[in-house]
Amino acid sequence: MPGGTIVQRWQPVRRVGLYVPGGKAVYPSSVVMNVVAAQVAGVASIALASPAQAAHGGSVHPVILGAAGLLGVDEVYAMGGAGAIGAFAHGVPDLGLEPVDVVTGPGNIYVAAAKRVVRGVTGIDSEAGTTEILVIADAHADPRLVAADLVSQAEHDEMAASVLVTDSPELARAVDAEVEALAATTGHSARVGQALTGPQSAILVVDDLVTAARYSDAYGPEHLSVQTANPDALLAHLHSAGAIFLGPHSPVSLGDYLAGSNHVLPTGGQARFGSGLGAYTFLRPQQVVRYDADALREAEPMIVALSRAEDLPAHGDAVTARLTP
Repeated sequence: MPGGTIVQRWQPVRRVGLYVPGGKAVYPSSVVMNVVAAQVAGVASIALASPAQAAHGGSVHPVILGAAGLLGVDEVYAMGGAGAIGAFAHGVPDLGLEPVDVVTGPGNIYVAAAKRVVRGVTGIDSEAGTTEILVIADAHADPRLVAADLVSQAEHDEMAASVLVTDSPELARAVDAEVEALAATTGHSARVGQALTGPQSAILVVDDLVTAARYSDAYGPEHLSVQTANPDALLAHLHSAGAIFLGPHSPVSLGDYLAGSNHVLPTGGQARFGSGLGAYTFLRPQQVVRYDADALREAEPMIVALSRAEDLPAHGDAVTARLTP
């Protein structure tokens, strides 16, 4: 409408709290994934939390401190788990910790549950909980590579989920054998073995790859690896995954560390409606409306008619008052 404008502008949130897990491993990569996205968005105030380490005098792990320092983050707290999420959301005056507008970062089931609790008090990225990988593979896949991917995510946590869905019974048997051998020799064999034998992990044989894609969409995995003869053809059938890795040369480890995608991803089926962390996580679209008198005069009869239809006459009166001498 001439004389009327609506502008959508994107504004960064003022302050964020970034969580970096540290219970079973050290994650400088999570520092990068969180901090860089917030910095690109233009967030002015960044705080970071990671669990205290007994081996380092109750401080944050020095590798985490080093990564934060390289990125210019100097507000770092030695606190972990659900308590860290609550502290970010509500603030801790005795520590000088001000509440944040958004909390992001991966964690275990307790971190994910805490983020669900504080949502509404503060924004969150997603409930990025215990790691999940789902591999769709056919007879063309290398069972050794499929097994390596399943084991790589199982080493995160005893509750990590590693799932293979295939239309090839022969591949299923071969991968099962490879996984058993690899799990026995990998660096965290006890943890990996527990994850792979838990109820959250499985090898499923289905009739065809389209059925495999339907299963994956129902699951909504954090990481989805497609190792088939024609992964691009299957991609059209895949709609719900935190991140998708196509082909035998695209391991999930690429996304974990170096590809440029973000490894803070929705878990627990939330990929059906959520997405991974990015600069957009820290941005808010705002609508700015400006009309001049001529544009408002043209809009008046429509607004008055709608306000009467809704039995909210004062809405129309607020327009008419501006046009009546």
